[in-house]
Amino acid sequence: MQFQKQLRLIEARRLMLGEGASASSAAFAVGYESVSQFSREYRRFFGLPPSKDMEAKHKNRA
Repeated sequence: MQFQKQLRLIEARRLMLGEGASASSAAFAVGYESVSQFSREYRRFFGLPPSKDMEAKHKNRA
């Protein structure tokens, strides 16, 4: 179960970084029904909420 959750979070992050998806559309695309649940789990796994993580990644690319 934990492994599946990790795969979903990694795929959602790929969608946001690679394809420019919003956090909510990425969350729904990988099977989350609640954006707030997705954000909580994302923050636990990656250390930052989705919006802050995307800001940090875009700053590093510039």
